[in-house]
Amino acid sequence: MADSSAPVSGSSKVGRALASFLQIDLTPANLARNPPHANNQGRAESVLESDSFVETEPTVIEWVGEFKPTGSGFAEYLLGLFPFVSWIHRYNLKWLYGDLVAGITVGCVVIPQGMAYAKLANLPVEFGLYSSFVGVMIYWFFATSKDITIGPVAVMSTLVGNIVIASPHLSGQAIASGLALIAGSIVTLLGLLRLGFVVEYIPLTAIAAFMTGSAISIAAGQVANLMGMTGFNTRGPTYLVIINSFKHLPSTKLDAAMGLSALFLLYLLRWFTTSFLSKKYPLQKKTWFFLATLRTAFVLLLFTLISFLVNRGHKKPIFKILQTVPSGFRHMGVPVIDREIIASFQSELPATVIVMLIEHIAISKSFGRINNYTINPSQEMIAIGITNIIGPFFGGYPATGSFSRTAIKSKAGVRTPFAGVITGIVVLLAIYLLTAVFYYIPNSSLSAVIIHAVGDLITPPNTVYKFWLVSPLEVFIFFAGVFVTIFTSIENGIYVTVAASAVVLLFRTAKAQGNFLGRVKIHSVVGDQLIVDDSSRYLDNKAPSESSKRSSAIGSDSSRNVFLPLDRRDGSNPGIEVVSPYPGVFIYRFSEGFIYANATHYTEYLVAHIFESTRATTPQHHADAGDRAWNDAGPKRGQVGHADSGADTRPLLRSIILDFSSVNNVDITSVQNLIDVRNQLDRYAAPDKVEWHFAAVNNRWTKRALAAAGFGYPTEDRSAGGKNWTPVFSVAHIAESEVAIDTREKQGLDEEAGKPLTGRDSEDVHPVRTAVAGPRRRVVGSVLRPFFHPDIDGALQSAIRSIEDR
Repeated sequence: MADSSAPVSGSSKVGRALASFLQIDLTPANLARNPPHANNQGRAESVLESDSFVETEPTVIEWVGEFKPTGSGFAEYLLGLFPFVSWIHRYNLKWLYGDLVAGITVGCVVIPQGMAYAKLANLPVEFGLYSSFVGVMIYWFFATSKDITIGPVAVMSTLVGNIVIASPHLSGQAIASGLALIAGSIVTLLGLLRLGFVVEYIPLTAIAAFMTGSAISIAAGQVANLMGMTGFNTRGPTYLVIINSFKHLPSTKLDAAMGLSALFLLYLLRWFTTSFLSKKYPLQKKTWFFLATLRTAFVLLLFTLISFLVNRGHKKPIFKILQTVPSGFRHMGVPVIDREIIASFQSELPATVIVMLIEHIAISKSFGRINNYTINPSQEMIAIGITNIIGPFFGGYPATGSFSRTAIKSKAGVRTPFAGVITGIVVLLAIYLLTAVFYYIPNSSLSAVIIHAVGDLITPPNTVYKFWLVSPLEVFIFFAGVFVTIFTSIENGIYVTVAASAVVLLFRTAKAQGNFLGRVKIHSVVGDQLIVDDSSRYLDNKAPSESSKRSSAIGSDSSRNVFLPLDRRDGSNPGIEVVSPYPGVFIYRFSEGFIYANATHYTEYLVAHIFESTRATTPQHHADAGDRAWNDAGPKRGQVGHADSGADTRPLLRSIILDFSSVNNVDITSVQNLIDVRNQLDRYAAPDKVEWHFAAVNNRWTKRALAAAGFGYPTEDRSAGGKNWTPVFSVAHIAESEVAIDTREKQGLDEEAGKPLTGRDSEDVHPVRTAVAGPRRRVVGSVLRPFFHPDIDGALQSAIRSIEDR
């Protein structure tokens, strides 16, 4: 603690003068830095036999400095925008082989899927190929995931198709290109600002509900095309689409033969390769995987051949086919965006951005965990955004990560993001060389491909059951999202699940329930023998050898204190007796942080329990009912209240210990709430003062806030009236050879001048710490904050010692 007689700097004088002019009371800040106990054995040199540790308070300048950009940090940020720079120079033939296999495999899948999804977007099929090409060719420059494949996806295509249909007077390409450009720019900005953490606010429940509801909606909308039915809106609410599909079954056409048989063959091939052949011939599992992966391409080629043989002699196709698909990039150009185009999709823009983020980030994180690497969500945002910004110039429409193609790419043994270039080459060849083959692809077979693809997005019942075991409330949110999607739209389903999850989060925060803790003495047992904690073996903070551990396993009794909820709602053995820590001492643990949203809920429960469990220091007798406060009902008729009778055996309130292990930050509201409760309980315990102890405060800013409010130290000078009070500190044992002191600071010598340091000279000295023989104890926390403790046990010892001293 600085000497009060030390000269005051010019800046301090200016600050004090300005505070005086503005009528700012500096007393609380001075008390926080120089508490009343500081001159009464506050440093506890006699106890610690060493220099006492005084924790420096964090400053605003220090906080701002944490965000100050540095040259190296800026260079790292720039390099982080292009992750391929960190691995491309190590590219080798083994990686190339894995990327070739995975890239070609995914290319064979993305071509039919891209064309099918373009039909969902109500665009010509070539737009799906354009989007697929740009997605895989651009992504690898910015990728932090080797598995993800960017391109057209079913849900995004459905959103785009709904917008295109709702604006028939505008060009579908213009709407799709403008939406991709605007949404891509928003996502890119989020990534550049490193706001990838916002995705963490979208829980797994919302993602699962969104995927399931969307898959059901998309599959239902494709049934009409699969069966060749017409005459009703297939993009309305899902339940109406399903009802109308049953109503129009009599209008089924020959398209159903090409659609249903294709769908059946897709599922048959998957079962035959993955379930039958893989189990019967497990050594060829890799071969069966590739056969299963290529089933989509095989089925489409087969039904294209059938379509060619059936329709070649007819001027008019006997069932719907794609017909002409232009080769090359016929729709390249600068996207045209005007106010009317933006107005056509502005209401769907939030849903578009959310879909981009949900699908891509969720998929990339999932496969990163599976394959043991970590993605950077912010960088993935940049990758999605840049892809959607460049895509429209090639004729692409909004794209994001695809679950099915990512799973195929991962299982195919992809080694690096460069596999996307291989896939892009395959798509490019298709755009220029295979468009003539696409002419005879049956539309109903493409619908079968879509239904088969989105079927994997539906959350299976077993997964929903596991959700129920983990969090029943979130299962209701899941079904709410699915039902809203089915009965309204995909966009509403997204909003409902995200909003409901946010409400649950806020409710849990606001209604967080704290726990009053009691003490239990426990032992550790191996078999039928107690494990003895021989503290002498750990005085040097070094673990004993295995032999010494075994030798100490049997010996004198050793125990430790743990603190369990008094209400026993933690599920611990009810046969264990949890005792009150000490008469008049309450240990209260916050469960989910301590901020403005839940501060009142916490403290109301705290005060109510204390009033119920203790008696006031000065009993109030109310012989006349008119003397009783209006909000004090008093004892019931025929009963005598505790306070009035003088027979109250409850203890007096002495100390409160708050467990801050789950609290990282506090705010003005929560701290003011504590101040109000302290004042209320001080009046209740008058003329004594209630001591407030804090355990496991792990944030320096939280300590500063509490200290500024008068917590962390006694509020009165304990040396007044001849009281002898010594604070209780937690100390750590260290080896003598590790004890270091500032030699020059101790001696106060200028080694170069050979004279004592005085005045300004002492401020210019840079301390040199020298290892010397010394004491083996060091205080853990600041000696100016004796009521901040590293654990509950230390806080309880301090509170009990203080009560006994008084």
